[in-house]
Amino acid sequence: MAATLHDVARLAGVSIKTVSNVINDYPHIRPATREKVEKAIAELGYTPNLTARNLRSGRTGVIALAVPDLGLAYFAELAAAVIAEAERAHLVVLIEQTGGDRDRELELLRSGRLKLTDGLIFSPLGMGQDDVAALSVPYPLVVLGERIFDGPADHVTMRNVEAARAATEHLLASGRRRIAVVGAHEGEVIGSAGLRLRGYAEALEAHGVPYDPDLIGYTTLWHRSNGARTMRELLERGVEFDAVFGFNDTLALGAARVLQEAGRTVPGDVAVIGFDDLDEAQYSIPSLTTVDPGRDWIARTAVTTLRERIANTDPDAPPRLLLADFRLVERESAPASPSTTR
Repeated sequence: MAATLHDVARLAGVSIKTVSNVINDYPHIRPATREKVEKAIAELGYTPNLTARNLRSGRTGVIALAVPDLGLAYFAELAAAVIAEAERAHLVVLIEQTGGDRDRELELLRSGRLKLTDGLIFSPLGMGQDDVAALSVPYPLVVLGERIFDGPADHVTMRNVEAARAATEHLLASGRRRIAVVGAHEGEVIGSAGLRLRGYAEALEAHGVPYDPDLIGYTTLWHRSNGARTMRELLERGVEFDAVFGFNDTLALGAARVLQEAGRTVPGDVAVIGFDDLDEAQYSIPSLTTVDPGRDWIARTAVTTLRERIANTDPDAPPRLLLADFRLVERESAPASPSTTR
């Protein structure tokens, strides 16, 4: 016969309530007690009856994650991190892909499919600040990204301006002065591109370096091919530059490829820096200097925050803005020392 909760409690020498608290990942359990219970669970091969538990609690044990495009490595790695964190809390993740289309994002927020879940982690790309009212939904919601601020839901995001400023200052500190941008969006102020461009401009101003519009490479999607295309356009226009700031790693990698095809050495002729710290960045040739914006922290915090809203321990708690810390990851494409960049 299958092991029961009583069997686990008896073997571990604790109460049934303690076993239940461990299974439900209750935070205030002594490590020694948790270890005894987990050892008993493993020894007996106990599997919680999630269906019965969910019926009693009125919850499904499923959360949804909506991202624009899993073809973009950042969102694929973010989704993997969210799934891993949810699994630790015994939750299943339902993935929705919106394509970054505003209508699809708005439709998703109203979708009856979400009744099958306990809450939603939502990363909009097509929606903007004018759509803030659409975030007033009758279920727990955590918003990611930089499209909508000051909304009615908890918001977990990164420090885009500060991180982009740090990336630009790293290039300036290595002696670079003509820093091209790859990935700007025409007219954007709120959004990853707009915020990162602001950080870039702030760094130039702080170091007395003029802002040159000719150095700004515009694109739409942030795929590798767009980075390559934008770099070709900069080269064809004859723009002089000694560094490139790609607004994500895939743009930077696409740009670096075109530079090398054109006979420009990286980092000798042109230093290149990206943003996101994707796994592939450390394996490119040369390996890519980049910014780690705190993706794993964002995933972990988003799941934890959503679980708190699902538990509804403080229904009157105001929405929170939770900002990840970042760090610059120095690799071969943009070393810090000026003596190694020429």
